[in-house]
Amino acid sequence: MAVLAIRIMGDPVLRTRAEEVTDFGPELHKLVRDMDETMEDVEGAGLAAPQVGVGLRVFTFQIEGRRGHIVNPVLELSEDFQADRIEGCLSIPGLGYPVPRRRWTRATGVDVDGNPVVVEGEGFLARCLQHETDHLDGILYIDRLRGEDKKDALRKIRNAGYNRVAQTTVATRAKSLGSAFGTAL
Repeated sequence: MAVLAIRIMGDPVLRTRAEEVTDFGPELHKLVRDMDETMEDVEGAGLAAPQVGVGLRVFTFQIEGRRGHIVNPVLELSEDFQADRIEGCLSIPGLGYPVPRRRWTRATGVDVDGNPVVVEGEGFLARCLQHETDHLDGILYIDRLRGEDKKDALRKIRNAGYNRVAQTTVATRAKSLGSAFGTAL
């Protein structure tokens, strides 16, 4: 297993809709194991394949004592929303904003062997399932911001100070990866 490089905002893979997984062989098993190890290493709640540069519809998660992965997820969402909570993202280090998310979510898909998987929940789990599936559609959480929060986020991202935060994050994560990790912004 290996800790993988996490792509930082600005990388085109984060804005590209991921492809359906059709090959359920050893490469997919390795990808999911490596993603799980990477998520653990950076203490993330979830990690989508595009965040490690792979354009496939798969993500891992570890929320409220539940841990797993979903390949080719399809979401069902409640009509109502939960209270906004601050979200961050491993691909947008150093920023966090309250994001509107649906109260309840059910994600259906398959595991690495093609067996059916259903994960449903409310609160933080529902938020994570929505956040990670957004990544598979090329959507970042900042796209869901509104009003002053959106203006503030975009202003900070344009700010040279944000580039320093991203560079510091890349350098810190590189300690786990050795010389194979990322490039400076």
